[in-house]
Amino acid sequence: MALSPLNQRRWRNFKRNRRALWSLVIFSVVFFVSLFAEVLANDKPILVSYRGEYYVPIAKFYPETAFGGDFKTEADYKDPVVQCLIETGGVEFCFDEPEDILAQVAAGSYAEEGFEKGWTLWPLIPYSYDTPVDRPGAAPLPPSAQNWLGTDDRKRDVVARVLYGFRLSIVFTLIVTAAASVIGIIAGAVQGYFGGWIDLVFQRVIEIWGATPQLYVIIIMFAVLGRSFWLLVILMVLFGWTALVGVVRAEFLRARNLEYVRAAKALGVSNRVIMFRHMLPNAMVATVTMLPFIVTGTISVLAGLDFLGFGLPSTAPSLGELTLQAKQNLQAPWLAFTAFFTFAIMLSLLVFIFEGVRDAFDPRKTFS
Repeated sequence: MALSPLNQRRWRNFKRNRRALWSLVIFSVVFFVSLFAEVLANDKPILVSYRGEYYVPIAKFYPETAFGGDFKTEADYKDPVVQCLIETGGVEFCFDEPEDILAQVAAGSYAEEGFEKGWTLWPLIPYSYDTPVDRPGAAPLPPSAQNWLGTDDRKRDVVARVLYGFRLSIVFTLIVTAAASVIGIIAGAVQGYFGGWIDLVFQRVIEIWGATPQLYVIIIMFAVLGRSFWLLVILMVLFGWTALVGVVRAEFLRARNLEYVRAAKALGVSNRVIMFRHMLPNAMVATVTMLPFIVTGTISVLAGLDFLGFGLPSTAPSLGELTLQAKQNLQAPWLAFTAFFTFAIMLSLLVFIFEGVRDAFDPRKTFS
């Protein structure tokens, strides 16, 4: 679908802001990659070939018996016995001497009647965000060829946790920002357009709601209902929708007495059409200006809650929890550096992107 002339001009303005454009490209690539975190970092193979058939362990449960084992529990694909069964097609001697048979298969010297060589395709990082690393030494372990950014104090791979944590933070932020923005824009538009008692009552409600201690409410709700992703989303939206109300309200108060609005009323155009088709686009510059603060604020609040232990469930891959570990393990500087650069790069890219979006929506902004 072709863009309108106005949106074409906005896109040209955005592209002329090289910093914003490159930030968008880098952020999009990183976020797209993180969407496939299970393929890049997992303690299960991506694909297994066994006796001419293919299995996808990252997407489906397979018992050990599917590969010639004895147990109906999920196969441990890092177990030498399971590896031997897969690579030899289920040879019985795997239960007695799996390492020796694997060495013979690798050397190409193994020969057994009915032998059909299988294989496993592992992710680039053979650990999920909650997989304990099998390395000698006390946790946290320093960076190595096995763990590029080391491990945390529970011997979990830091790269895997950053990859999953980045995706979780961005998805959480996008959901909260989108929902809070829709509610805030509608509330601000209604206040500014109608004014009078509606505006007065709304303002008093917002003042009372804004004075409610957010952290205490979250702690109480988590104590009653338990910590969960969607509960935190709902609570963040309930406390975050007021951020845009004041800006949108001011723009609608200013525009409701302009000539084009009065003319539309005289022609019998409905209030809904006037508000959201004619007035809202003119208020978008001020609205978009506030979005970077909402996005970065949501990420910071999520990290802060996780740091304090009142955020996402303890089993979730959390960047805030990584920051807490950096504070508690000063002898492991790789945790602090990883947390700092992850947040610094992520927030900087988002700020640069929204700076370009703000300038693109500003009709007075031109680029040389």
